[in-house]
Order: sequence, then C-alpha cells, then structure tokens
Amino acid sequence: MQVSDVVTNKKMVILGTGGTIAGTATRAGDHTGYTAAQLGIAQLVAAVPALAGSPFELLTEQVAQIDSKDMSFSVWRDLAGRVSHWLAQPEVLGIVITHGTDTLEETAYFLQALLHPAKPVVLTCAMRPATALVPDGPQNLVDAVAVATHPGARGVVAVCAGVIHSAMDVQKVHPYRLDAFSSGDAGPIGYVEEGRLRLMRNWPLAPVDHTQAAIESIAMLPDEAAWPRVEIVMNYAGASAAVVQALLASGVQGLVVAGTGNATLHHALEAALHEAQAAGIPVVRATRCSEGRVLPTPDAAIPDSRGLSPVKARVALILSLLGKRP
Repeated sequence: MQVSDVVTNKKMVILGTGGTIAGTATRAGDHTGYTAAQLGIAQLVAAVPALAGSPFELLTEQVAQIDSKDMSFSVWRDLAGRVSHWLAQPEVLGIVITHGTDTLEETAYFLQALLHPAKPVVLTCAMRPATALVPDGPQNLVDAVAVATHPGARGVVAVCAGVIHSAMDVQKVHPYRLDAFSSGDAGPIGYVEEGRLRLMRNWPLAPVDHTQAAIESIAMLPDEAAWPRVEIVMNYAGASAAVVQALLASGVQGLVVAGTGNATLHHALEAALHEAQAAGIPVVRATRCSEGRVLPTPDAAIPDSRGLSPVKARVALILSLLGKRP
C-alpha cells in the first residue's frame, strides 16, 4: 500500500527515542564514529520529502533521546504510556517509533507482550547516521509509515531494509550491514516494495488483555530500582557456579540462562541454578543459538523460554514478576 492510498482525516503518530537514525558524524563517510541521538524526531520527519504530502495528519513526539545501548526501564515505562495513549485515539491509524538498533528487539518484545496492540506499532531504525552520504534512515522511516497505515496491520513489528519482522522473532544479527536483522527460521512477516506490502505470514497476535491495568502498574514504579532485577548468565566451556552465586548474594530476583545447543548446561552451572530455584528465584532456560528454539524434555527441572531469545526471555520474566506483585 502506498502513502497516497490512505484515507484522509486520519492521524499517524511518530515517536522518537533517538538512536543511530538520529545520529550525526563529522564526516559523511563515517558510519561508526558518529554520535547517536542528536536530531529530534520533528527534524528527522521534516527531512523526508516522501512524507510531506501525506493525506493524513502526521504527529511527532519526542519520548526520549538516547543511544539505544543505554535503554532503560524508565524509557520503556514512558514509551509504553505514550503508545497506550495514542492507540486509544480512534483517529490514529498506527504508530511508528524510531529506535536504535542495539536494543530494538527488546523494546519491540516489551511493547508486544505488555500491550498486545490491535493497531500497528512499527519500530524502525538505521545503521548509518543521518549525516551519512547515503543514509538508510529516511527509507526505513517511509517504509515504516507504509506498514503502519496498511489495512489489517496490527501488533508490534520492526521494519528495516525493506523487511518486516515480528516483535516475537526479530534479532539483530550483524553489527554493520544495512540489513542487520533476522527473524531466524520463523521468517519475516513480509517485505515493503516500492511502498507496497508483500506479506508472507500473519501479523503478531493481538489478544484482548488487561493493558490499561498493566500500564498503570508500570507507571507507578518510581525509578529503575523498583523494577525486578533479572540477569542473564551464559553456558560455555568451563562454566562455573561463581557468577550465579555472586548474583544471588547481590539480591537478584530472576535468572535467564543462555544455554548451549538445546539449552544444555555445564554441571557446575546447572547445580548453582538449582540452588537458585531452591531459594525461590525463578530461572528460565534459553539457547544462545540464533535460530531454532529449545525443545523441552520431560525431565527438565528448569523451564524453557518457549522460543524466546535470552534477552526476550529476560523481558518476559520481568513482566511476570511485576504481575505477581500486590
């Protein structure tokens, strides 16, 4: 679907959080020595001529201005609140969020798991700063708007290099190339080609949920320290109990372990994780493999992540612990 096909008297909301897409460098040829989050979202949108003649009202809002490597719970809280606010407006077709690539997959999963939106929420990004000789951000932004205004689109997705990824599957898999994301063996939802969508599978599910109650619960968290502390540990050759024991001593509230292969664990690390469970600390097994999912075994004492990557399993466990609080 092209922008020109969209029905008038509707609104599109673009929320800015910073990232490389808003970054600047002193030289046009510098794609790594830039400073992220330097340009505001209104400035970014104004610099994209393809959006200037949109038949719908385009609203911009700066929610945060950070390098996504520094993503925090407080930004997630604010972003979820603003997304929830705009989704509730009947005239809003969808929402686009500009985001850094480093933690995009975590933010995407957080919003999908928390909000289950019945309208499209599209995260987009860039691998080159806005000052690059050939920046990729403008095209990604145009593609994201095309997805957010597509009839029937719903759920949280990520759009980069013309590919549409589900929040449930998207992972950053390359540190430099423009097509830096993959959906693994699940495959992408579809592609954006000359402003039109070619869909390969269904949009992320959007079940009815207690969204507003969850948002209000998170909004009441006063600061970063109020969020449940969940850490990730990894299995590798010679893994020991030391990291888990140190985390337990420091008051960790949940653990995700990135196991080898089918979430296999070194015996010393596994014993420490069982001790954590015995102490009342929830533990989840994921795999450090970039494709596939953990296949559960009948005798597994540690539950698996149900297909989630380690970083997404961590988000899921944080939300689970928040839901159990009085």
